[in-house]
Amino acid sequence: MTIPSSPDALFAGNRLELAGYEARHFGWSVDSRVATITLARPERKNPLTFESYAELRDLFRRLAYATDVKAVVLRGAGGNFCSGGDVHEIIGPLVGLPMPELLLFTRMTGDLVKAIRHCPQPVIAAVDGVCAGAGAILAMAADLRFATARSRLAFLFARVGLAGCDMGACAILPRIVGQGRAAELLLTGRTASGAEGHAWGFYNRLCEPDALFAEAAQLAAELAAGPTFAHGLTKRMLHQEWNMSLDEAIEAEAQAQALCMSTQDFGRAYRAFAAKTRPAFEGD
Repeated sequence: MTIPSSPDALFAGNRLELAGYEARHFGWSVDSRVATITLARPERKNPLTFESYAELRDLFRRLAYATDVKAVVLRGAGGNFCSGGDVHEIIGPLVGLPMPELLLFTRMTGDLVKAIRHCPQPVIAAVDGVCAGAGAILAMAADLRFATARSRLAFLFARVGLAGCDMGACAILPRIVGQGRAAELLLTGRTASGAEGHAWGFYNRLCEPDALFAEAAQLAAELAAGPTFAHGLTKRMLHQEWNMSLDEAIEAEAQAQALCMSTQDFGRAYRAFAAKTRPAFEGD
């Protein structure tokens, strides 16, 4: 076995710069360490296809190794977020597939949620207009959700003959809005307004439509300028502690916090505090 000659050589395979990534099935851009993913089929309210599902899954997996992306904004084009799986390009073909291939599809869509939850960057969903089916799941999988009063949230699986337990909805949604509210949304498939989604805690903030993306991008920029290594640990602990006892969670957080105390950012924060200046975090 050849020993790498330097740390840079050792970790070269686990470092990516994604600013130059060319997405095929959605919009992608990176500005000042904030990536923007735009679902861009506005003429059909931005539905997902087999290809966009797979590309989104693969991109979020790659974000775990990205050195130039520290926060992500996920949005839709043309005044809507996402109408879910494309009726003609996904729903129609699924009707005729045998069970093994159906399971391949449902596992692939679930893998997209896993990839969003496991990437270290905070993900902010900017939700306007229609946010339905798999689109509602994408918003649910994000860490934070900004919306408008005209947003329309619907986990409409029951309305097309499917169970509400799709892509982790029965695990994640109750933790956001509560068990009873999640049961209502998943069993009825009804539409929740922006105001209702905000009152129930699904949305963190309601914005004016013209200001939605700007406000989401501003928060993403603030997070990207923060202690991003520590943010990644916060996101990981929020996810992992679902299945821990209180004692296990406290011990896991003790270890995570001690790890953060060993970072350069922790020292920068102390020195800035002592000098009465604002710390310039670098994520190391």
